[in-house]
Amino acid sequence: MTYDIQKRILDLAVALLLMIMFLPFWIIIPMLILLDSAGPIIFTHRRVGKNGKVIYLYKFRSMVQDADEILYTKNKELLKKFKAADWKLQHDPRITRLGRILRSLTIDEFPQLFNVLKGEMSMVGPRAYIQKELDEQKMKYPHTKKLIPLILSVKPGITGPWQVAGRNEIPFDKRAQMDAEYARQKSIWNDMLILIKTPKAMLSKW
Repeated sequence: MTYDIQKRILDLAVALLLMIMFLPFWIIIPMLILLDSAGPIIFTHRRVGKNGKVIYLYKFRSMVQDADEILYTKNKELLKKFKAADWKLQHDPRITRLGRILRSLTIDEFPQLFNVLKGEMSMVGPRAYIQKELDEQKMKYPHTKKLIPLILSVKPGITGPWQVAGRNEIPFDKRAQMDAEYARQKSIWNDMLILIKTPKAMLSKW
């Protein structure tokens, strides 16, 4: 059995199991989001998938409505800090009160299980990058340009090597190296090891 077939079986089995295990979340979280702030329950974000194909990643909304517009067109100082910190913010004012809890437990990413079922993502893989992020970070870290095609040769994952090794504390160039090494290995045992490490990594943020 090839790696791709093994990986797809693992993806489907784990995604369906998690959807059943956390069934109450699919009822409670949407209600809490509606009570916490105005806006849709599910947030879709344009990302780069396998072989550069555009995918729309699903998340429980953890930010105020029109968060991207606020960042890119209404708050130049915030955008400057965002890019200077490798496209992440430790204290993002756009995150709602409930959103901080959802993000700290990675619950906001649960809807990505539907991306996995659709075959757009995997349970384990490189981070699903934003195209603007890739374009600008390749300029900031020129030595990562050669790594991007390898990273994009596999499906992005809900969890992956950088998520279980420090996440936001890891700069883009180190993250790219980790993602490229993951894509190079293509090991089902490595996938299972990362899955086993993921719950601890999620809880370590608390």
